[in-house]
Amino acid sequence: MRGAALISILGMATSLSACTEAQDQPPFAPAYEGVETRLLEGDLVQFDVTMRGARGASDVEDYAECAAAQYTLIRGYGFARHLRTNVNQEGGLWQGDAVYTVSAALPRGLKTIDAEVVVQACVENGIPTV
Repeated sequence: MRGAALISILGMATSLSACTEAQDQPPFAPAYEGVETRLLEGDLVQFDVTMRGARGASDVEDYAECAAAQYTLIRGYGFARHLRTNVNQEGGLWQGDAVYTVSAALPRGLKTIDAEVVVQACVENGIPTV
């Protein structure tokens, strides 16, 4: 029993340590600095996004996805397919370069988005769109 009790106590100590570390993190307060949209060819669209305060590349990717979803709706389509996103960070400035295809019907592929659903999620999470 002593071994199980010790493991339990160590587990609780680790959990409390993780809570303390999480409390030491500054609150997430991103600054979304803009989106540039370029129609490349037909249904192929590039989104260049810029932000500060990202926690990592996924925050920049989310911003680009929100821009792509709104653009898709503006063009009268319902779906988009993610092709690629490149993310760079320098001196606190995060930049993303994402390419999507937009379409009226659900495209083939694993990285497809329903534009209406994604835009709603972006609104709920405070991420601006185009």
